[in-house]
Amino acid sequence: MQHEQGQHRGLTFSRSHGFAILFRLLDIAVVQWALQLALWIKGIEIAGDQLLTAIFASLGFAFFAESLDLYRSWRSTRLNEMLMTNWVSWILACCFVEACTFLFPEKVTVDRFTVLWWAGIGLVLFTVLRVAARQIIFSLRRRGFNTQRAAILGVTNSGKAMAKNIVENPQLGINFVGFFDDRSPERIEEIEGSEVAALGNLDQAIELAKSNDIDVIYIAMPMRAEKRITEILMLCGDSTAAVHIIPDFFVYNLLHARWHEVGEVQSLSVYDSPLDDLASWSKRVEDIVLATLILAVVLLPMLAIALAIKLTSPGPIIFKQFRYGMDGRQISVWKFRSMSTQENGAVVTQATRNDPRVTPLGQFLRRTSLDELPQFFNVLQGQMSVVGPRPHAVAHNEQYRTLIGGYMLRHHMKPGITGWAQINGWRGETDTLEKMEKRLEFDLAYIRNWSLWFDIKIVFKTIFKGFNDSNAY
Repeated sequence: MQHEQGQHRGLTFSRSHGFAILFRLLDIAVVQWALQLALWIKGIEIAGDQLLTAIFASLGFAFFAESLDLYRSWRSTRLNEMLMTNWVSWILACCFVEACTFLFPEKVTVDRFTVLWWAGIGLVLFTVLRVAARQIIFSLRRRGFNTQRAAILGVTNSGKAMAKNIVENPQLGINFVGFFDDRSPERIEEIEGSEVAALGNLDQAIELAKSNDIDVIYIAMPMRAEKRITEILMLCGDSTAAVHIIPDFFVYNLLHARWHEVGEVQSLSVYDSPLDDLASWSKRVEDIVLATLILAVVLLPMLAIALAIKLTSPGPIIFKQFRYGMDGRQISVWKFRSMSTQENGAVVTQATRNDPRVTPLGQFLRRTSLDELPQFFNVLQGQMSVVGPRPHAVAHNEQYRTLIGGYMLRHHMKPGITGWAQINGWRGETDTLEKMEKRLEFDLAYIRNWSLWFDIKIVFKTIFKGFNDSNAY
C-alpha cells in the first residue's frame, strides 16, 4: 500500500524529547538573563548573593513548570494556553523568591522592587521565547520536519471535518495518510453521501500502526459501532500509535469535554466549564484586580450619578434584580435605577425604544451602560465576572430555556458586565427569538474559547466601542 511520508520526518520527530530538554535549559537561561537585566536597570552589580537568588528562582520555576506540565507537547493547543501556563509558573517562582527573602534574609538579598522588575522582564522574555519557538517549529513542520502521520478510521461527517482541519493547518505537523473503512465505496457513498475513497479497511490501518507507519489514529466511527470500536482499541494496544476517538454525538456542541475520575471510574464530561482549579483562580484574580482598578476610577462619577438619580426621580438609587449566575444559581444583580418601575417577578417586560418607564436620566445611563457600574461590586462579591455572558432576568431565563436548545449552557461561566456577544452588537432588546439565539451563539463561543487574553481583548474592545450603543434603551 502506498502512503505519503514526510521526507525529513526523522530529523526532529525522533528528538521530540530533546525539544523538552532544550526548553528547560533555555528557561533557566531566561531566569538568569531577566535577573541580570533587572540588576542592570537598578544599577546593582552582580554578586554571589544575587547568583544564589537566581538558583532559588530556577529551582522554583523548574518545580512549578513541571507541576503544571509546561514541557508537554503543545502541538494541537492554542498559544495562549501555553503562554498562560508559562506565566503562572514564572509568577509562582517569583512569589517563591519573595518568600525566600523572608525565610533566608541573609542569603537572599534581592529587594522587592528588583523582584518586580525581574518578574516583568521575565514575562516579556518568556513570551518572546515561546512565540518565536512556536513560529520556528511551525515553519519546520510546513517543510516536512517534526511531523506525525495520521489515519482516520471511518468515512463519516466527523471524520471528514477532521481531515479538512488537518489539511488546512499544516503548522500542526500532521500528515494525513487517508481514510480507512470496512465498507465498500458504494456503501460509503450510499450512507454518507460521499465520494471519498478509503485507502483500505480498518485491519490494514492497524497493521500500518503496528509497523510504525502511522503515528496517530483518529476513530471517527458512529458510537453505535461500539463493539467494532472496542476491537480496534484492543488491537491498537499492540502498537505505539496515539489513538483518539471523535464522538459523533453533539460533535459541535461539546463544551469543554474532559476526563474526570470518580474513585476508580473515569467519565467524559460533555458539557463543562472551562474553569478548572488553575483557570478559576486566575480568572478570580483578574476580576478582583480589574474591578478594584475600575471602581477607583469611576467612584466619584458613581456618586454623581447616584445624586442625580435621587434628585430627578422618586425611588431608590440602586435597583436589585434576581438573575441566574454560575451554574444557574440565583443572584441579586445591582444596577443604577433607570426606570420608574422595578419589575422583579415572574413576568419582566424588556425595555423597548421610547419606553415610557425609562426616566430621562435613565435613557442616558442605559445608552452609555453607566447603569451597569454598580455591578463591579457584584464582581468583588464573587457573584459576577467582569467578562462573561450577560445575566438575564429569571423570568427571561425560564422563558428562553424552553424555546432554545442548550440555552442554559451559558451558565457554565459567571455572568459578566460585558461579553463577547455585547461587543459584537448582540445587546439590548431581544424582540425576536433569532436575536436571543445569536446572543447565545456568541456566549457559547466565548465559553469554548475562553482565556485571560480573550477577556482582556473584550475589555479593551468594550472601552473603545462598547459604552455607547443604539440598541440599548
